Amino acid sequence: MADGHDADTPEPRAPRELVPADDELTPAAAFEPAGSLDVESTLSIAVDLPPAPPPEIPEDEAAVAIDEVPVDPGFVASPSEPTTMSVAIVASRLATTPAASAGEAGDGPAAAAVAEDAPPLPSSEPFAGSRRDRLRGEQSVQPEPAAMLTADRLLEVNRKTRPGPEGPWQRFVYNVTFRTVNLGDSAKVRARKELDHRIQKQLEGGARFVPVLTRKGGVGKTTVTTLLGMALASAREDRIIAIDANPDRGTLSERVPRQTRSTVRDVVHKAASIGGFTDFSALVSRDETRLDILASDTDPMLSEAFDENDYNVVADLSARFYSIVLTDCGTGIVHSVMRATLQRADSLVIVSGGSVDEARLASETLTWLEANGYGELVRNAIVALNTATHATNLVKLEEIEAHFRSRVREIVRVPYDPQLAAGSVVSWKDLKPLTRLSARTLAALVVEGLPAERD
Repeated sequence: MADGHDADTPEPRAPRELVPADDELTPAAAFEPAGSLDVESTLSIAVDLPPAPPPEIPEDEAAVAIDEVPVDPGFVASPSEPTTMSVAIVASRLATTPAASAGEAGDGPAAAAVAEDAPPLPSSEPFAGSRRDRLRGEQSVQPEPAAMLTADRLLEVNRKTRPGPEGPWQRFVYNVTFRTVNLGDSAKVRARKELDHRIQKQLEGGARFVPVLTRKGGVGKTTVTTLLGMALASAREDRIIAIDANPDRGTLSERVPRQTRSTVRDVVHKAASIGGFTDFSALVSRDETRLDILASDTDPMLSEAFDENDYNVVADLSARFYSIVLTDCGTGIVHSVMRATLQRADSLVIVSGGSVDEARLASETLTWLEANGYGELVRNAIVALNTATHATNLVKLEEIEAHFRSRVREIVRVPYDPQLAAGSVVSWKDLKPLTRLSARTLAALVVEGLPAERD
């Protein structure tokens, strides 16, 4: 046939693509483009990347640190005045020599000249620094006080110089092993030494004044003053004095063996002739803990009461010879001696009894102090809660403590002790262990609130 294909000629087929489907090749449909596609000419993609970390300068390269000071280049203060600004330069602790600082800060001759001419910066620390600095051979840039020459620093610790342990079992093992096995102190001894360390805080730059006061009499103010003074004097190596500043008849001197009949009135009269501690010590009584007590006026025929000017004379003399001056204030807080006492105070001890009215009056004492500009002293004060007063067993002492804890720094309970209840001479070594512990805790808290240095 003319119009038909030749039988030997194969019939043409449309091209097909082969794509894999499972394990054999199967034909796929031919791609047919759509008539028209609506595609935008541009495409925006937003990607949230984490912020780049700030560049870190290695410690060995941080020779000089300059504070960042914003500068506006378009601002001119005055055409006739210079607009330069001085920037404080703080040397790095790693830059020990000027040459090292110059080499790290820059290689130019200007940097080397600055390093050579720059004087060494004074140390911000008061003395030589730490024990590690001394072991590395670094010397102090400032003179050290004599207090730095301690036994722990100077004595070489070895088998002969190391003290033996305290505690029954520790001491037994130490002796049985011919002093070769030292288990260290017992937990009770370590707690006692830790409390001693807190009380023995170094105080530089003059005396610290701590008044003991309350608005109500008979709550144990004189007793707390005695316990606090004995606890301080028994643990510290410096001098402690307690002054009976009661404008009326005080009883502080009756808490220690009386060694002199002198009173604060004698100190005022002899102030001009007191040239040293020997003269002053002849006017005070000292107990077994080395606490000195200056008695108040005892003569009922005196026409003039102990006033503000008298207290200032006694306080000035006491500050010359003592590190801590305790003041047993009189009953009430509005007499003239109280003003002079509070003006010198570094810390306060407020005494409260365990009854409802005694606690309320102690809280009103804090309110009066805050209202008269002594709010900072109130926040740093310690409340001594005397639980030996009447009706204490009927009151929730925890609620009283919770109230005062919201107003002052700390509260300490003073337990009942028969020796204190007698109202006579107090022997520190004969007090109950719990009474001594409360007094030492009160002393540690008071010392922690005193400034370590004073100009």
